[in-house]
Amino acid sequence: MVPARNEAANISWVLGRIPDCVDEVILVDGESSDDTAGRALAILPSLRVVPQSGPGKGNALRTGFLNAKGDFIVMIDADGSMSPREIPRYVHFLEHGYDVVKGSRFTGGGGSLDITALRRCGNRALLALTNLLYQASLTDLCYGFVGFRREALERLDLRSSGFEIETEMVCRALLEGLRVAEVPTLELPRRTGQSNLRTFRDGHRVLRTLLRERTAGTGRTGAAGVVQRAETDPQPVSKATPVTSAVASAVTSAVAAPVAPGAGHA
Repeated sequence: MVPARNEAANISWVLGRIPDCVDEVILVDGESSDDTAGRALAILPSLRVVPQSGPGKGNALRTGFLNAKGDFIVMIDADGSMSPREIPRYVHFLEHGYDVVKGSRFTGGGGSLDITALRRCGNRALLALTNLLYQASLTDLCYGFVGFRREALERLDLRSSGFEIETEMVCRALLEGLRVAEVPTLELPRRTGQSNLRTFRDGHRVLRTLLRERTAGTGRTGAAGVVQRAETDPQPVSKATPVTSAVASAVTSAVAAPVAPGAGHA
């Protein structure tokens, strides 16, 4: 699933790197004033384009989730900062029974070619607070390359409208005791254009979300033992191999990263 707004200059690069394991790609168009949808359809005629309902990245993602048909759903940005060729890594863990698989720039094998010193410090502080409040052992927080099992996504009951939805989904997954895996990912620089991210505004919204979700979840068990690093091969939890869908977003940066063979469909 790919949310996009005015990403005509980047979307062809992103969609042209969607791996064969993906059965469905959804572009959520946030009222783009350029030719984002037209260029996307030119590169991927099977693409489903759906109009975004309400402003903000959270509304874009929730629109995509409602329209996705697969049992596995992977969300990715459309600016070229995330490589679609990493998707099989996410599917591998979902196939082995994990409920949520999130990319980490700060685990072994991950990295970022784009993060500023200010954003790194902010992410580190918010991550430390998350691990403290939610009894977790995450290595990255503010990053939106995430895959889900459909039934897990439905349990999260996401409500946020902005960038903080990425934090909301992590908090609720931990509070629900879902099985979470982190996989290494490489964050690339946005290919062209300006990011919609606003460091202080969005950081404040993330902090508010962390505190709100922890307060609302008081009395529920924490996440100790739920998070697994991708350095170890996951133990199978389910023998089922569901059909999966990937929803592509117009905030993607993709540099081809090597992917383990034999990954399933998304």
